[in-house]
Amino acid sequence: MKLKVCLIQDSPVFFDIEKTIDKIENLVKIHAKKGCELMVFPESFIPGYPRGFSFGAVVGSRTDEGRKLYADYHKNSLNLEGKELQRLVKLAKTENVYLIIGITEEQTNNGSLYCSMLYISPTDGFLGVHRKIKPTGSERIVWSEDDGSSLVSFDTKIGRLGGLICWENYMPLARMAMYKQGVEIYIAPTADSRDEWTSTMKHIALEGRCFVLGCNQFYTKSMYPEKYQHLVENEPENLCRGGSVIVSPLGKIIAGPLFDEAGALIAEIDLDDIVHAKLDFDVIGHYARNDIFEFNAVNQPDIKTEKGLEN
Repeated sequence: MKLKVCLIQDSPVFFDIEKTIDKIENLVKIHAKKGCELMVFPESFIPGYPRGFSFGAVVGSRTDEGRKLYADYHKNSLNLEGKELQRLVKLAKTENVYLIIGITEEQTNNGSLYCSMLYISPTDGFLGVHRKIKPTGSERIVWSEDDGSSLVSFDTKIGRLGGLICWENYMPLARMAMYKQGVEIYIAPTADSRDEWTSTMKHIALEGRCFVLGCNQFYTKSMYPEKYQHLVENEPENLCRGGSVIVSPLGKIIAGPLFDEAGALIAEIDLDDIVHAKLDFDVIGHYARNDIFEFNAVNQPDIKTEKGLEN
């Protein structure tokens, strides 16, 4: 089965959920016309990854300015019960494209935020959400962590979809939780734009014998709204170089990495290549050694199946 995929390496309209979704709609319509069937957006594209922000927090104290900044971020984060998700569901249906979008998520009656990844089908609408199970470093100031119920995958008409966000991909057991579900298209939205990240994406493809879609934003300091400029005055102008990349199940780069510019990576992948790659290595099959090793992810849900695939 062949599939045309697209990674969007771009910038949001920072801290503005409505205008960012407007931009998503425009980008999806452009690339859907090119025949793209699956489109991926970077980590926390809605309403933006807050690189360089301290939120006024140091060990032992927090500032009023930092609390107000958090409130702004919270206000522009996406609630799964809100109209913004329905806009995205309608977009996927209208353009006949699967959407995977990195968001900061806020929940009704919960003051915490989560770094999340939405899965949306053109036929079944909202499939589900993965929430980052371990924010990194200062991310823990603004993002809570989720449990094993967030280690989700989805059996769809275009293959089995799943993945992890940014440095979760350095967690061997989290990766194994994805492999155990037979993920074929492994999605890795990130904010890591180092050259070394490409090596991580290649390793996961080789280890999981799956296609890996690593998607990052391109962002410069001047793209921040003027009222936030003083918060990043000591940061370099080029805040995030990008580095989006598409890798085959044998660890070969198909497209990218794209650095130092906004753009879209588009490639045709063939799911039959996954079976070919498992001839000599299958991390959950003939290479697993289940007589030696045991694996258990607490509260990990069963694979969710898109309608029409149950039989």
